[in-house]
Amino acid sequence: MLPTADTYQALLRDFEWRIPQRFNIGVAVTDAWAAREPDRTAIIDRRPGGDIETVSYGELATASTRLAAALAARGIRRGDRVALLLPQCRETAIAHAAVYKLGAIAVPLALLFGPDALAYRLEDSAARGLITCAPGLERLARMDRRPADIELIVSIDGRAGDVADFRQMIADAPDSFAAADTGPDDPAMMIYTSGTTGPPKGALHGHRVLLGHIPGVQMPHEFLPQPGDILWTPADWAWAGGLLNVLLPGLLLGVPVVASRTAKFEPDAAFALIEQVGIRNAFIPPTALRMMRTVADPGRRFSLDLRTIGSGGEALGRETYDWARAELGLTINEFYGQTECNLVLSSCAAIGITRPGAIGVPVPGHEVAVIDPQGARLPPGETGQIAVRRPDPVMFLEYWGNPDATRAKFVGDWMTTGDEGQADDDGYLHFVGRDDDVITSAGYRIGPGEVEDCLIAHPTVALAAVVGKPDPVRTEIVKAFIVLKDGHAPTDELAADIQAFVRERLAAHEYPREIAFRDALPLTTTGKVIRRLLREEA
Repeated sequence: MLPTADTYQALLRDFEWRIPQRFNIGVAVTDAWAAREPDRTAIIDRRPGGDIETVSYGELATASTRLAAALAARGIRRGDRVALLLPQCRETAIAHAAVYKLGAIAVPLALLFGPDALAYRLEDSAARGLITCAPGLERLARMDRRPADIELIVSIDGRAGDVADFRQMIADAPDSFAAADTGPDDPAMMIYTSGTTGPPKGALHGHRVLLGHIPGVQMPHEFLPQPGDILWTPADWAWAGGLLNVLLPGLLLGVPVVASRTAKFEPDAAFALIEQVGIRNAFIPPTALRMMRTVADPGRRFSLDLRTIGSGGEALGRETYDWARAELGLTINEFYGQTECNLVLSSCAAIGITRPGAIGVPVPGHEVAVIDPQGARLPPGETGQIAVRRPDPVMFLEYWGNPDATRAKFVGDWMTTGDEGQADDDGYLHFVGRDDDVITSAGYRIGPGEVEDCLIAHPTVALAAVVGKPDPVRTEIVKAFIVLKDGHAPTDELAADIQAFVRERLAAHEYPREIAFRDALPLTTTGKVIRRLLREEA
């Protein structure tokens, strides 16, 4: 990356991908660094209880090689799916690298999933192996039946019955194992979509996906790596945002990655962790940032050495953007992508590429546009679907076992995202909403993001989500679901005050004509509001 907005334009024009003919993620993120600097810190592991332990690249390389050999000895072969139901910890990094070295396909799964959600993904992927922990085994025990294809279960918390011991497998395995000779298009991982609009689909990615992410990681983190950089995210490593925005790119670039097991996100605890470890670079989803806004005077209460914050997964909004500048003294670099094609738009305040309310500009190496239903580019100011042109190294290979859904994802060479947006005259893209999230009211098309951003600016509102509710006169009306800050109680008077607040700050057609107060909002494991459930309720 080059240090001016003008040279960004030249880079965007002249950028060329040079993807090697042979590439294996597991080798690249462990063995390559271990050969040069075996004592270099790879993982900073904050264990339960708060103790900090470090894992070197040499340790990571040896453990993952031995685990790959142990899995092979137990019948896991190239192309087999291995589910990883694990928290943020060193064992997760070891397991990922081992699966890639084996030439198998990693299927990361979140511990927040209940038994039914896990059973669906295990059965859909036909996973032959499962590496998990005590909470994961508990969920497995609650399933109506064990998925038929699973032949090997390994636990990082010790042996139990027919469950193998992760550490013992590594200890008993040989030090040498010939890593699979994989090419960039050979399958490496399968990440399930969030399921915000329907049943989750397994997005299959090749080994090239990691290389394709590097410019999109370096841009929001302003020339990562810099001396002293340390990466962290509260996002689950089972999500593309945690795995491909932080863990694997950090390991590839030689930047220490912080692992921290947490049952749920707590804003005070997040600030305390940043202070304790000296985190310099964070990927924090917008919902988590909005929760962090409720912490009073964080810049004075905590000794923070943050250099960059990147945010994506949903629209950030101007209010949170302005809060970070005022309270943290830095600009949040918003970026955009999907499980199927991640980190294709970004901001970079260090070179003057930042705009409140925009989700970024195209990252060098990716062609992104707003298109109409026929695949034609739309001019600035017109609303259409955000799309990414193939071929692209971060683009998924296919939806697992679902060729019809794979074909439906494309209009010609454009991969459609299902997200509506607009481009402005300077090339910034602005998120309007999911195709099915956009509200049509009295002839107006209303994106939920702007209304939600205005709602959380109200001094009593902690979180908010808006949906369209069917209305015989207006087609739809805006309905808001609101979580209040501590110390505030829901009343009709407060609802009226919030409505007036939005009406005065936005427009008469955008204010929520109905407000429902809630203790919590339904969220996916990636921290996105599941508006589908709220629409059904409305």
